[in-house]
Amino acid sequence: MVVGFLASRTGRWLRIVTGAGMVLGGLASGTSRGAAVALAGLGPLVAGTLDLVLIAPLFGLPMRGEDLRRELGVEEEAPLLNGFQYPATRATSTTLH
Repeated sequence: MVVGFLASRTGRWLRIVTGAGMVLGGLASGTSRGAAVALAGLGPLVAGTLDLVLIAPLFGLPMRGEDLRRELGVEEEAPLLNGFQYPATRATSTTLH
């Protein structure tokens, strides 16, 4: 199913890269048509970044990626950046040496 692919990590990366390419290519052309392409590229770029599948409501499914994957029965995936870890908060000593 196309909607399931778009909600996957691979589908999200594809939308982000496609949207970024459209924005950069459109701006690089320097024409009004290029500006329109750049503006249209913001859609997949922002939707992929925010984990939204904009066509899912057309099929009666939720738009948020997490809810969509849950409803489709797809296992929870790793975050978009698979090895990125937030810095751990650890207690540091307050004594100065």
